[in-house]
Amino acid sequence: MLIVGLGNPGKKYKNTRHNVGHMVIDELEKENLDGFTLAKTDAFMNESGMAVKKLTKNYKLKTINLVIVHDDIDLPLGEFKIQKGRGAAGHKGVQSVINELKTKDFWRVRIGICPKGGKPANVEKFVLQNFTKEEQKILTGIISEIPNYLPKV
Repeated sequence: MLIVGLGNPGKKYKNTRHNVGHMVIDELEKENLDGFTLAKTDAFMNESGMAVKKLTKNYKLKTINLVIVHDDIDLPLGEFKIQKGRGAAGHKGVQSVINELKTKDFWRVRIGICPKGGKPANVEKFVLQNFTKEEQKILTGIISEIPNYLPKV
């Protein structure tokens, strides 16, 4: 099974909310996850589909064996959901993956980034901001739980 973290390349975006997929992969690399291959996209978020398609071809895997990890403004910070076969719900990176693979038949780990005060007015600006130290602590705590809920290989 292949787990791909979505995010933006470069130091400028490293600690931003939109890069939570990359952050999860960084943390999962510290775990011993038998049967899982980990990867990060090397394209900007809105072009994630091309990178994911290339990875699925390289590993010759069916999309049912693909897990995409990404930020989700519709979930509160500190929560995550693992689902299969769902639409993009406005997430342009996920929509790019769906468009390139021509299917929704893959797993998604949706990592909540919505602040306590509710969805910000300018979501596009918000996702490109860095996590605060407090938010980073919350995020680290939930990332450690994710391996317990991943689909079985």
